[in-house]
Amino acid sequence: MKIKVNQRKLAKHINIAQKGISTRTTLQILDSLLLETEKDKLKITGTDLELSIETYLDCEILEEGSIVINSRIFGDIIKKLPDAMVSIEVENNNVNIVCENSEFNITGNPGEDYPDLPIIMKKNSFTMPTDILKAVVKQTVFATTQDESRPSLTGVLVELKKDTISFVALDGYRLALKKLPIESNLDTKMIIPGLSLNELNKILDDTEDDIDISISTGYVIFDIGDTIVYSRLLEGQYFNYKDIIRDEHDTNILLNKREFQDSLERASLLAREDKANLVKLSIEDNMVSIKSNTEIGNVFEEIESQQEGENLNIAFNSRYILEGIRVIESENIRLNFMGSLNPCIIEGVDDPNYTYLVLPVRLAQDDY
Repeated sequence: MKIKVNQRKLAKHINIAQKGISTRTTLQILDSLLLETEKDKLKITGTDLELSIETYLDCEILEEGSIVINSRIFGDIIKKLPDAMVSIEVENNNVNIVCENSEFNITGNPGEDYPDLPIIMKKNSFTMPTDILKAVVKQTVFATTQDESRPSLTGVLVELKKDTISFVALDGYRLALKKLPIESNLDTKMIIPGLSLNELNKILDDTEDDIDISISTGYVIFDIGDTIVYSRLLEGQYFNYKDIIRDEHDTNILLNKREFQDSLERASLLAREDKANLVKLSIEDNMVSIKSNTEIGNVFEEIESQQEGENLNIAFNSRYILEGIRVIESENIRLNFMGSLNPCIIEGVDDPNYTYLVLPVRLAQDDY
């Protein structure tokens, strides 16, 4: 193989392909990238066998071929080279890299040694604006669990039904749900690993251009123009989340999102010192008191609200309630309660399509 390619473009596409490589792999070859010439382009592939990324860039091909090369070493070399044309020549699995006055020689492996990606037959497809998909992933994926004993909950449930697409994530302590209208007649569901969606979001640009999403047996494929992301889907039954979202509430309050978030973040400075990250809310007479007390000290905050219904004392893990509030884009939010033992449902006033539910921490009344 012998090619010439722009350093800046090559570094960008190496960085994209590296998103498919896991740091926890036990197969040494999966620490590497596959470089292949294809027509007038260089194709770079990275995979951990669960997530695979193929990315293409223009190059001048002097001799066709392929090589497997250590991802970290190759990426670091290209990143440090000057912004100029890079010449890459492969002979007997030795890789010669030349750019202006710099020259590297490193050892690779035959392209045939790299694992074959699965042959995927695209069955069902739909499109979404890229910036919308990126925002939806940000609003949901954080609520997936890291507990691999519940594998289906490590992913985001995506449901398509009657021109609506829903993204659902939950971990047993909180739930994030985003619904959107979509032009599609598909009636299907899939569970996409949270890790795959996090890596996908690092690649996506903030553009209104559509991204093509295809579903195959056991896989979902995201086509981003010069990059294709393949993710294996998770198997198993997803939790029936619809049963825990109540429509009736004893208490609801309307708050300025920024004021409430800032107060919670200040209270959580002390809450972090306590194992439960505990913050306590007292809702009374259009005021919300936010308290946290640990061995180090205590904090008290108070903000105005518009209250409907009964007064209430309730406590939360500060991290769980804050992570949901941070991703809501509305200026004002509504918190809906059904007593101090049932989940709180949080919605943005300007975004009725996003619902965040968080379980309270049980405390005796004397502890408030």
